[in-house]
Amino acid sequence: MAANAILVVDDDSSVRRVLQMQLSEAGYEVQPAANGEQAHRLLVEHRHKLVITDLRMPDLDGIELMRRIAADEIQTTVIVITAFGSIESAVEAMRLGAYDYITKPIDYEALLLAVNRAMERQNLLDEVRNLRSALDKRYGFENIIGRAPSLLRVLEMAARVAQHDTTVLINGETGTGKELLARAIHHNSRRRTQPFVTINCGAIPKDLIESELFGFARGAFTGAQASKPGRVEMADGGTLFLDEVGELPLEAQVKLLRLIQNGEVERIGATAVKTVNVRIVAATHRNLSAMVEDGTFREDLFYRLAVVPLYLPPLRERKEDIPELVENLFHKAKERHDMRNVRVASCLAAQFSSYRWPGNVRELENVVERMLVLSDGNQVTEADLPDYLKEVPDSHQKPSLLVELPEEGISLEAIERELILRALEKFGGNQTHAARYLDVSRRTLIYRMEKHGIRQDGDLRE
Repeated sequence: MAANAILVVDDDSSVRRVLQMQLSEAGYEVQPAANGEQAHRLLVEHRHKLVITDLRMPDLDGIELMRRIAADEIQTTVIVITAFGSIESAVEAMRLGAYDYITKPIDYEALLLAVNRAMERQNLLDEVRNLRSALDKRYGFENIIGRAPSLLRVLEMAARVAQHDTTVLINGETGTGKELLARAIHHNSRRRTQPFVTINCGAIPKDLIESELFGFARGAFTGAQASKPGRVEMADGGTLFLDEVGELPLEAQVKLLRLIQNGEVERIGATAVKTVNVRIVAATHRNLSAMVEDGTFREDLFYRLAVVPLYLPPLRERKEDIPELVENLFHKAKERHDMRNVRVASCLAAQFSSYRWPGNVRELENVVERMLVLSDGNQVTEADLPDYLKEVPDSHQKPSLLVELPEEGISLEAIERELILRALEKFGGNQTHAARYLDVSRRTLIYRMEKHGIRQDGDLRE
């Protein structure tokens, strides 16, 4: 059926003919139905933007037709026709979801006005439905590619917790898709129509993080010429995603704890608190338990955040997912760069699967896009691989480190520190090369250097 199709339902053939003629002249495509049963069959078989139905018909009347439309979840807008003396029937129809009603004898101008308004409403509903469908495809749990058991367990837990307002802590290495999972949790929750507000706690200077999170009052500091709400207030009614929550300074952790416990936020320089309704989803690549022991993360806040902890496994622990990920990422990159005719050589699968991907899915995505845009011709081949991927053997296995275990015991911390020092020395202090050699991300290496007090200003062993 056409995008402006209308179904006219009336047991009076003369009424059907007049309505069909008038609406056709107005540019609509009209399909007639002589009774409710026929109308229901046509609605099931075809898509109609609008239904205009008489209320009083033998067998299946207009009220019962509307009940069937609702039961079958048929997406259409209904206008009912009623006699002047039967307004109570129209009221019942409106209660069941009818958009409008017109009375007999039918006034053409009133009919056309009601139809135009109903069409505008249905078009708006269709736009919202299409947008929601697009969001489902983008942020649904099924958009997180992979069938590895470790990943499926996380997605199953996330789908269950999404329906509740429980605080969630997502842990995983850089590039594993923590924000994508957080968005999926929000999009599948009761808050999906409300804001999803993100703040990267590691990307904002420590002296600004409180004002970004909680806002400030006018005159709170030099330059504060007007009050400004923080990200927490912006997320009121929705979800606040705290990325890299382990980077929060202790002062901000106290205020965050107050928010979680009491639902209260206080702008910097303000004299009053404001109540907000915000769900917290946090993420980190750090070991918050270790930070609690070190005194750099509040224990009470950790337990408030980790009500439901989710761990996203790194790509090296779910290698069976790499072929599907590569295919999906190449498809998206080809669409994005309008290179739909470029093919990907099948021989690349072994190279992709044998590498350990310390940067996880984000690194894989970057490599795929770089190979595609730099490819020469209509096929991406092994020649387009980055040099470090060309050197990866098919049976990429890192050698085991042989260590004699003394009877009196050994310090794991000391061994880790020594390995980091040696790797840095081996590569002249180049952190990127050292991190790749140790099979960790550069960010993880820097964190562990800080943990062991390793500096690079002068003697690496300090």
